[in-house]
Amino acid sequence: MSSSLLTKIQNDLVEAQKNRDELRVSTLRYLLSAVKNREIELRPLEKVLTDDEVIGVISKQVKQRKESIVEFEKGRRKDLVDKEAGEMDILKTYLPEEVSGEELSKMVDEAIKATSASEVSDMGKVMGYLMPKLKGRVDGSALGSVVRGRLQGL
Repeated sequence: MSSSLLTKIQNDLVEAQKNRDELRVSTLRYLLSAVKNREIELRPLEKVLTDDEVIGVISKQVKQRKESIVEFEKGRRKDLVDKEAGEMDILKTYLPEEVSGEELSKMVDEAIKATSASEVSDMGKVMGYLMPKLKGRVDGSALGSVVRGRLQGL
């Protein structure tokens, strides 16, 4: 593990342990475990994760928390909803700043032009163009709905 983002996460874990912040400690340990698992998946390539790849792992963790929150709300488990929301807030601090709605609209329009998309069936091309640029900065489902709306309006 040698990306600067991983170093920051490891340093924050040590700080959280000193401060006895149990939620932060458990969240960061779980995150580092997920990063290590991703490195193991890529081991045949002898690959060390880059900051972008770490952001991908963090994004996946945030998405899992969102899904868990929905399920726990259905089960009326306020205690677990609060725990997952707290973990999600901690994880989000390591993601790049989210894209504003205006900036996102502009980027979608540029992507549609760049990919020559003209109908909803071209959505995959547009998403494929945008996702690497927006990794960790926008929720995939939110991006998908914006892209779909734009392509339906053409």
